[in-house]
Amino acid sequence: MRKRSLKKRFALALAAISVLSLGACGKDGKTSGSEDDRMEVSIAAIDIYAGMSNSGQYGDEIRTKLEDICGVKMSIDWVQDSENQVPLLLTKPESMPMVIVHWNLTGTLVSAAKNGAFVDLNEYIHDAEKYPYLSQINENVASALTVDGKLIGIPRTRIIGRNGLSYRKDWAEAVGITEDPRTVKDVYQMLWKFTYEDPDGNGKNDTFGLDLVYAGDFDIMQSWFGVGNGWTEQDGRLIPVHMQPEYMDAVNWFRKIYEDGLMPSDWAVRGNTAIMEATKTGECGVFVDVMDNGRQIWDYFAAEDSFTPSVTNPQEPASMRLVGPINGKTTATAGYNGFLTLSASTCDTPEKIQAALTMIDRFNTNEARLLIEYGLEGINWSRDDEGNLIDLDINDNELAAGYKGFETMLPRLPDYGIPTDPTTVKTERELAQNEAYARNLECAVFNPASSYLLNSATYADVGAMLDEWISQARSQYICGEIDETGLKAVWEKWYENGGEKIIQEVNEQYLGK
Repeated sequence: MRKRSLKKRFALALAAISVLSLGACGKDGKTSGSEDDRMEVSIAAIDIYAGMSNSGQYGDEIRTKLEDICGVKMSIDWVQDSENQVPLLLTKPESMPMVIVHWNLTGTLVSAAKNGAFVDLNEYIHDAEKYPYLSQINENVASALTVDGKLIGIPRTRIIGRNGLSYRKDWAEAVGITEDPRTVKDVYQMLWKFTYEDPDGNGKNDTFGLDLVYAGDFDIMQSWFGVGNGWTEQDGRLIPVHMQPEYMDAVNWFRKIYEDGLMPSDWAVRGNTAIMEATKTGECGVFVDVMDNGRQIWDYFAAEDSFTPSVTNPQEPASMRLVGPINGKTTATAGYNGFLTLSASTCDTPEKIQAALTMIDRFNTNEARLLIEYGLEGINWSRDDEGNLIDLDINDNELAAGYKGFETMLPRLPDYGIPTDPTTVKTERELAQNEAYARNLECAVFNPASSYLLNSATYADVGAMLDEWISQARSQYICGEIDETGLKAVWEKWYENGGEKIIQEVNEQYLGK
């Protein structure tokens, strides 16, 4: 598809005002009206494939099929740098695309939302009859995209229950552990055995229990003690979690496993590039991070070029157990990675809002998702004798260019727990990952202050600095560089240098909701 300039596409969108409504829709989601009856929806989408989005030999065909499913005409501009382009779009509201895809909810977008730049979606998407997919939006995720009580974005959903604990199953068998850890006590015992009972059977004292790379992993483990996710509710107010009594229980436990040598002493300086490496190389046996990384370690063990024999059965590859929660707790992700807004200036009639939302809703149908995620049957994919989907363009970017990019507009509602795609063959490792996602979903703790922090002027000004103070102090305490008095001195410094004001601004919003 030949790309047009932003100016020209926006002009086309304005001309679409004369088109009255969507065509009537059948049960399969396709319009029964003619193409001339369809409303044109202008979209600013993110071109993550640098010019390959909806291009190539089959680009027009794929876009046309999606238009048929959605009952609209699409006028798409592929924007490579959304963080810089969107502020420019906001300066000319009369020519804004009807739908804009964003990566992050920035301060600029929050300010624009407060000034009424975006349609309040609360008024529309909860209509399950009109929008069967969008109406299933998770309330906690929606809250994170709410500004001044207005829902401004439709999330590109991401697995909520990604975070948790994984461990080497063959190491556990080697040291006599037969059940998954369920409590903090169980975890400590596993870490001890993995450190001091030679789980790899080489006769050397060269293993550790916990593979830990960055401080964010502590956030997951804190939840095991009842600590919230960044912030928590206490006595009817929201407070940062370092003000919880349970926080000291958590950091004292971290300090103990460090003092007992159950984790590498240099964990704090290894850097994020070392993530998973200590587990892959057999230095550590317990991995706390996202479940998909635990699964990738397992993939590494099983791969031909990196085959890692099981300690207890060398003919088989080593394997991971993907447990997830401990003490029935883990932290939730934000639940989205990017989101879509509707411009209040160009989606300025009920008909236009319905056209845009209907399009986004129908992106989630099975028919549309096959096109968006896999392309054309017989060209980009086929099926085996059992009906499973087989990719035909894995190593052919040009062939895949026709549908690449549409994924940035796909909400994937309601896939908050595990992927629901039934068409591809799942490995044992993928099935284990999805089972862990499902377990996590039942107990994942959200950050109740996420949207309020976005609306806090003080947090916007100094929040990142203050968060870093808290994180650094925790690491220093764990490693014995400061004592409890020193730790609490940092908390006081946090409070005096903006923390008190942030708490006030957050709770003004929270209590007024």
